[in-house]
Amino acid sequence: MALSIRLSRGGAKKRPFYRIVVADSRSPRDGRFIEKLGTYNPLLPKDSAERVTLDPDRATHWLSVGAQPTDRVARFLDAAGLLTRAPRNNPKKGEPGEKAKERAEARAQKAAEAAEAAADAVEPVAEDAPADDAAVAEEPAAETDAPAEDRQD
Repeated sequence: MALSIRLSRGGAKKRPFYRIVVADSRSPRDGRFIEKLGTYNPLLPKDSAERVTLDPDRATHWLSVGAQPTDRVARFLDAAGLLTRAPRNNPKKGEPGEKAKERAEARAQKAAEAAEAAADAVEPVAEDAPADDAAVAEEPAAETDAPAEDRQD
């Protein structure tokens, strides 16, 4: 019989409370178990002593018999000093998938094309603007050079 040390859920909806139990690995999560080793209340603050309660003597007994803890229970046992858990390293966990990468590339390409089109649209206007300024600058100069008699007000 394959034994596991795992969490069995209890509590009301949206108010979880777990028992740390030793059970046959084939039994349901909240079903029959062999022995209760402790409790876990995730609603309590992390520094609270009542968040995780565990019977260390019974836990070491079941570990010596061959019971395999789940990842979460292994963390509790490691914190209690009963088991050494190797740290996990998954550098690709936060990396986006293939489709997300394709969408990001398409978005970047579309943004680059839009920026290029905006730059092309701004350049002709920039060339026309100095010519207009020069023409505007010449007209008032011509009016001021004319004698006051020639001007009609």
